[in-house]
Amino acid sequence: MNGMSDRGVRSVLLLCWRDTGHPQGGGSETYLQRIGAQLAASGVQVTLRTARYPGSARREIVDGIRVSRGGGSYSIYIWAGLSMVLARVGLGPLRKVRPDVVIDSQNGIPFLARLAYGRRVAVLVHHCHREQWPVAGPVMGRFGWFVESKLSPWLHRRNQYVTVSLPSARDLATLGVHPARIAVVRNGLDEAPAATLTVPRSTTPRVVVLSRLVPHKQIEDALEAIAELRPQIPGVHLDVLGGGWWERRLVEHAELLGISDAVTFHGHVDDVIKHDVLQRSWVHLLPSRKEGWALAVIEAGQHGVPTIGYRSSGGLTDSIVDGVTGLLVDDHGGLVDGLSRLLTDPVLREQLGAKAAVRSGEFSWRQSTDAMRTVLEAVNAGTSVSGVV
Repeated sequence: MNGMSDRGVRSVLLLCWRDTGHPQGGGSETYLQRIGAQLAASGVQVTLRTARYPGSARREIVDGIRVSRGGGSYSIYIWAGLSMVLARVGLGPLRKVRPDVVIDSQNGIPFLARLAYGRRVAVLVHHCHREQWPVAGPVMGRFGWFVESKLSPWLHRRNQYVTVSLPSARDLATLGVHPARIAVVRNGLDEAPAATLTVPRSTTPRVVVLSRLVPHKQIEDALEAIAELRPQIPGVHLDVLGGGWWERRLVEHAELLGISDAVTFHGHVDDVIKHDVLQRSWVHLLPSRKEGWALAVIEAGQHGVPTIGYRSSGGLTDSIVDGVTGLLVDDHGGLVDGLSRLLTDPVLREQLGAKAAVRSGEFSWRQSTDAMRTVLEAVNAGTSVSGVV
């Protein structure tokens, strides 16, 4: 891998509200961690400023990335802002960081790094949060959407944007971000542990959901689909991989539906267990209201498992090739029908799964990092990049 330092970029600062060690860390955190690790391996000094969580260290090195933590779920933005301002006068936890480029991860709310670093900032947006803000309450929801849809596009009108899918790029354009400043750098993929690839498929129908357990992921739709299909598909079982603050509500919902014995909530698991469960599964369900890309789709594809998801989610129209590697549906009825179809038609299921496996081979973190490197070099040179990189 060519070192970026040979071409001008020697230091990169990553800003993200969580990291991969956080109990609620997910695909967007994995994206930044994997690309950051590859950049660090190529000789770039990579620093990640993120939130603290129980058991975390204020400072440590993870995969070659210098991690600096401070603040909680919301105060992270205040503490990161103070750190950036203090760093300009040689004080605070980021005082030794002299970034050529800053990646400001906007998970609904940006870090406003542009105020400290100007055009050296690239804004990373996995997806827009229009459908998710109501969960934050009427006041915070309106404020958050104002920041995301009005303030941020205006403030960053001269900055480079990076997103992970073409639907997300289109969403940003509708908010007023100039398409010439939107680059698409797709997710990569970790190799599945070799031992999990030889695990036999379950002899009974098993459905899996791989997701953080939060309201906008709509795991309730998967639970209700199992409840509806259980009478006609004996032995059907749902494995829920992932943790989150909504888990208790989902457990209670399964109880109300009378399917507790047909659902296993695995919680946050390691890679071996995750891939072991995926390998045994027949179908992957992802009933999210909104997705930027959905790394879980490609991870399931590694194991020849097709995904069913909602067309309206945005990013799934990029990660799922409808009718080829999985199914895109329009509503809950379509989700139930699609699941019934795949569980009862082994030929179709195996055809979609085989093509999902082939497509998963097209993605790697090295490719993603090379694409991100192109973007960072452009930002450092004062130019912009657009389209799929």
